[in-house]
Amino acid sequence: MKFLLEVTMDEGALAEDPTGELQRILRYWGGNLKHYALRPGDGSPIHDSAYQEVGRWSIADQAG
Repeated sequence: MKFLLEVTMDEGALAEDPTGELQRILRYWGGNLKHYALRPGDGSPIHDSAYQEVGRWSIADQAG
């Protein structure tokens, strides 16, 4: 399996403070992952501090 995290950094709060916003996102999702089984197909949208959707995390099967 793979844990995938994709965040667009060229707009909004991430463009203004990329380091601070990424730290916040990683802290939040690091603590929130306990609510998921972490199986292929699990995932959720990611929002910045202004509650704008900026990406997604997901669990995927590793091909091959």
